[in-house]
Formats: sequence, C-alpha cells, structure tokens
Amino acid sequence: MTSAVRTKTMRAVKSKNTKPELFVRQLIHRLGYRFRLHRKDLPGVPDLVFPGKRSVLFVHGCFWHGHDCKRGAREPKQNADYWRQKITRNRARDAAHLQQLNSLGWKVLVVWECELKEPSPLSNKISEFLEQP
Repeated sequence: MTSAVRTKTMRAVKSKNTKPELFVRQLIHRLGYRFRLHRKDLPGVPDLVFPGKRSVLFVHGCFWHGHDCKRGAREPKQNADYWRQKITRNRARDAAHLQQLNSLGWKVLVVWECELKEPSPLSNKISEFLEQP
C-alpha cells in the first residue's frame, strides 16, 4: 500500500457518527431514553450524554481502543510497532478521561463494538446502567 493510499484510508476513519454509534443511539432511543451528543465540555467528548442522570456513554471500537476480544487482540501485519504504541496511548487516554469524569461526578459506561452482536443483553446492560441511582 502506498503512502497516499494509506493516508486516504485513514482519513476515511470517522470518530463521530460511526455505524456502531448509530446502532447504539437507535437502541437507546427505542428504550425511551433521550440524550445529548458529543459534549465538548466533558473530558473525552462522550458519544452520548444523559445530563439528568449525570451519565455518559462511550462506544469504543475494539481494535482502536485495545479491547481484549478477538477483534481487539488482532496484530496489524504492517507497522506493528506504531499500532501497538498508538493503541497503548488510546487506552491510557481513555483511562484518564474515565478518571476525570468520575471525579466530576459522572457515571461512565463503555460499550464495545463486539457487544453489538447481541442487542438484547446490551439493552439490559444499558438500562441497568441508566437506572442506577
């Protein structure tokens, strides 16, 4: 892959309104919850914010955020050192944002891309999270 092709491919990777995020938004909306999107005044710019419940939700891609599932454990074939470092930095940044949000009094839930395969347990997980006092 040439540098120009790789650059074009990486620029096509979105950070907002991804398919997994849209799926979760539809699921939550069907459950009857309303939310705000991408509040820039909160650490990490959460994907969904439930202000009245002081709760936020992140939708993380397994590869990009280093999940311990099969997809997240994949090793890139090219430029593996760069990707290992990148994912390590992403995980550290995610942990820092989680800590900052908790210290500000926000509850945080992370939904992983691999969890979208089973919507029913995911719905239960989200409902339980949002109904916690």
